[in-house]
Amino acid sequence: MAPKHSHAGDGPSQRQLRVGELIRRTLSDVLNRGDIHDPELNRMSITVGEVRLSTDLKVATAYVMPLMGSVPVADAIAALARNKAELRHRIGGELTLKYTPDLRFRPDETYDRLDETRRMFADPAVQRDLAAGEDDEDGDA
Repeated sequence: MAPKHSHAGDGPSQRQLRVGELIRRTLSDVLNRGDIHDPELNRMSITVGEVRLSTDLKVATAYVMPLMGSVPVADAIAALARNKAELRHRIGGELTLKYTPDLRFRPDETYDRLDETRRMFADPAVQRDLAAGEDDEDGDA
């Protein structure tokens, strides 16, 4: 008999990735259209960077960030959390899933990591090491 789960490895399964992307798009669309009955949330421009799902697909963690620092991240997450039942209902209405996952919201720190990486590559010591590495490769050829 074939095993029930063919996913091997530590990362998310194809199904988790696919459903996460569907939820991300739908959540982004709902927020963009301003379908929620909270005027404070509708005034915010929020980007949804990623949605990760638990292995049983019952908990979805959305990584969000207000655009261009328009509002503090904590305020945006609080507004989303206040309206998570309505957001979940909207997502469930637009997607055909057996269960609509419970939504959780976390700050998206991807942009902070990108800034840190850029800063690190701009460091003179790192530039020197990179140049030394390129010189070594040229000498080997």
